[in-house]
Amino acid sequence: MKIWVDADACPVVIKEILFRAAERTQTETILVANHAMRIPPSKFISRLQVSSGFDVADDEIVKRIEKGDLVITGDIPLASEVIDNGGQALNPRGELYTPENIRSLLNVRDFMDTMRSSGVEMSGGPPPLSQSDRQNFANNLDRILAQNKSS
Repeated sequence: MKIWVDADACPVVIKEILFRAAERTQTETILVANHAMRIPPSKFISRLQVSSGFDVADDEIVKRIEKGDLVITGDIPLASEVIDNGGQALNPRGELYTPENIRSLLNVRDFMDTMRSSGVEMSGGPPPLSQSDRQNFANNLDRILAQNKSS
């Protein structure tokens, strides 16, 4: 299993959790982004810079994942494609996207997008990551990594 990170919008604190987990579990972790970024020196952590453009990083992740790989993303359409291709997807708040919940999450996302497009004012984006979000992410990441090691 590899971990792919949709790194353009991934919070720094989540990347730090991922870096520690990659080292601890010796899991290859690839950050995909359309801009240069710093990563710690490690044989388990690498970055892949893609060109700028709508969904370029997402498309590259979908092209490269293999069955069982884990993708870290808050992008629900990307998560849906990952699941359709046999991968797992976890968002930075620690919510695991599953075949059972992805369709309803896509429906809500599309509904909200339609509302915004029609001129309905929606209050800001999601709240900042809380300490419990960080803990939830770390716990679910550890659980996934442990399941992978025992497989």
